[in-house]
Amino acid sequence: MKLIRRTLAAATTAGLTVVVLTACGPESADPAPTRTTTMRPTTEPATTEQTTPASTTPEQTEEAPVAETAEVPDVVGMNHAEAQSLLRSHGFMVNEEDAGPEGRMILNNSNWKVCRQDPQPGPTDALRVAIYSVKLDESC
Repeated sequence: MKLIRRTLAAATTAGLTVVVLTACGPESADPAPTRTTTMRPTTEPATTEQTTPASTTPEQTEEAPVAETAEVPDVVGMNHAEAQSLLRSHGFMVNEEDAGPEGRMILNNSNWKVCRQDPQPGPTDALRVAIYSVKLDESC
């Protein structure tokens, strides 16, 4: 029984499907029943794709993917929370930093104002915009 448990545990960790078959019916005179174990991989076999040789296709040209550009809005002077929402609505991820020398974490972003941003407003292929803010009662 220990051998079967170890086999099942090893097969389970190896990602295999284990099927254990036991005989049903009247008890036999043999004290140790026979068991058959069948193991199969659970993944489908890899398929091969047929490709056309390059020499048989007429003049193939490979174009480089074109980076999409988006318009970065000007958020300098805005409330930090509103600037964050505006940038996210335009599809940008936002990095936020303390513009002061303290390097504080911005926890309640409605109490902060944006002093500068990177990249500058205008078209860009950047995915992230960094905004540097200070508390409302501080100057940039």
